[in-house]
Amino acid sequence: MERRTFGQTDMQVSIQGFGGAEIGQADQRTVDRLLHSAVDAGLNVIDTAECYGNSEELIGKSLVGRREDYYLFTKCGHASGFDYSDWDPVMLKQSIDRSLKRLKVDYVDVIHLHSCSEEILRQGEVIEVLKRAKEQGKTRYIGYSGDHTDALYAIKTGVFDSFETSVNIADQEAIELTVPEAVKRGMGVIAKRPIANVAWKNDIVSEQAYAYPYWVRLKELKYDFLEDIQLGVKTALKFALSVPGVATAIVGTSNPNRWEQNATMLLDGGRLSQDEYNEIRSRWTEVAKTDWEAKFKDLLKVIRSGHIIFIM
Repeated sequence: MERRTFGQTDMQVSIQGFGGAEIGQADQRTVDRLLHSAVDAGLNVIDTAECYGNSEELIGKSLVGRREDYYLFTKCGHASGFDYSDWDPVMLKQSIDRSLKRLKVDYVDVIHLHSCSEEILRQGEVIEVLKRAKEQGKTRYIGYSGDHTDALYAIKTGVFDSFETSVNIADQEAIELTVPEAVKRGMGVIAKRPIANVAWKNDIVSEQAYAYPYWVRLKELKYDFLEDIQLGVKTALKFALSVPGVATAIVGTSNPNRWEQNATMLLDGGRLSQDEYNEIRSRWTEVAKTDWEAKFKDLLKVIRSGHIIFIM
């Protein structure tokens, strides 16, 4: 599998990474099969978070003895079981230590602040916790995971090595707002939600579903390639990987066969032709509405509250 330089770090990352959100309630046997087949086939990026159910524990148990085979990213910021408020500095430190214990490792390659607001970032305490974790060898690099103007502020602080953000055929704000700034500052860029949760495959989607905003947008965008589900997935994944500066795209699944299917789609390369890429960008510019981002931010509040429906 193709690998790309990850910003100014020493990491060469596989263009497809594994996102751990959807395995949070899976059984260990399924996760073992999924992760080992992925790593064996060349995937070397595993991304998870403190609030993804049992994801960290499942990954830790599954990959014991294979630490040198992959790069491990996690996130922090939400209390998720601690008797503290989100972003409390004491909680953050304990959360990082808990993540290492769950993952059964001495260090991770990147810890990302998980959708932290500009207001909290400006106070400086959460950034200091991550800096100390890096100094103590608990993480090799520190990063920010998020979107919109909060993400732009985080990038401009100049303290982060890594940037994880939403980039897909139904979510293109970052292509102009944040990714170019991150690239200019030498940050490694990760595309999350790169296949828009395959929202187009469903005739009806609940308004409480994680992919609902994407489903609504895609109904209006009407990309021709979405008429075939597999062609849609391939085109969407390649689109995210064609965004200048994107090093890897994180795909989440609890289906042990999905990784191999997605990997096969990239055997002919991880980019669209320039004409194909430009056509998708032009369609977005023509159709996208100014309130789409605000609506998605409202859904994220629901996601963090735990009232979430995955449709994949």
